[in-house]
Amino acid sequence: MIGNETFRGELRQLLSGEILFDEPAERHTAIGVGGGIDALLFPEDEGELTNVIGYLRRRRFPFLPVGNWTNLIVRDGGFRGALVSLARLRDLCLRDEGKGNVLLVAGAGCPLAELVNLAMREALTGMEFCAGIPGSVGGAIRMNAGAYGGEIKDIVESVHLLDASGAIRAAQRDELPFAYRTLDLPAETIIIRAAIRLRRGETEKIAGRVREIMRMRKEKHPLEFPSAGSVFKNPRDCPAGRLIEEAGLKGVRIGDAQVSEKHANFIVNRGHATAADILRLVALIQQRVLEKKGRTLETEVQIIGE
Repeated sequence: MIGNETFRGELRQLLSGEILFDEPAERHTAIGVGGGIDALLFPEDEGELTNVIGYLRRRRFPFLPVGNWTNLIVRDGGFRGALVSLARLRDLCLRDEGKGNVLLVAGAGCPLAELVNLAMREALTGMEFCAGIPGSVGGAIRMNAGAYGGEIKDIVESVHLLDASGAIRAAQRDELPFAYRTLDLPAETIIIRAAIRLRRGETEKIAGRVREIMRMRKEKHPLEFPSAGSVFKNPRDCPAGRLIEEAGLKGVRIGDAQVSEKHANFIVNRGHATAADILRLVALIQQRVLEKKGRTLETEVQIIGE
């Protein structure tokens, strides 16, 4: 269907934003791997997003939403269907709720870094733990991103969702089934925007905490190489990186994919790694940790395609 000019023309009528056909995923994923995507769509606002998702559903054309591509691996065979980028959904505003409470309302495509910087400028506390997390608002909520003692679930007030019927509805915090590194939503539900509850604080304390977290990230994380972030979820009683290191896997390499020598829960691309290299390394880590430590590691990265 994707090669059909009528289909391509109908997509172009629905979107004023960019449309890329047969686009290599390696140009977009943070780790720099992945085969061709049949169609990569960039709706400019919520209206275009709603229209194009409705069209894809009616045509029964496979699709997935994507954010900042930071925790995503696309297999070398590419993705048969459409990836719908939420990157243009970047509305951002503050709403004073009184008594020191402020709601930060952000579109799903807003980078977390932008929110952290805004909170620092406005002396708002609550988002410091997000410093250095490379994802977007939508991805962070979908994965319940967390670090340094905080999780997204701790600060979310409400989320606007596009559901399978094409309706946009607001879900309050107590309706959102957060768990460790996940928000249990139906696969066809898309996060549109979120309201995050922050409190007024002291600029220097907030900026100091952000600087401290950024320093720790620079010391511990392999920021000098492309990666997809943490590969595995941490078991409750032991960091995944420690299990991988104790299994003797730090620095192990398949092709140009390597278990980071700085942090064992990162796989880095040392130059020309393929998705197959990375996934073989993922399987090796899981096998070796099970054999040597008796623990089963669950992937945190999202793996799509064929």
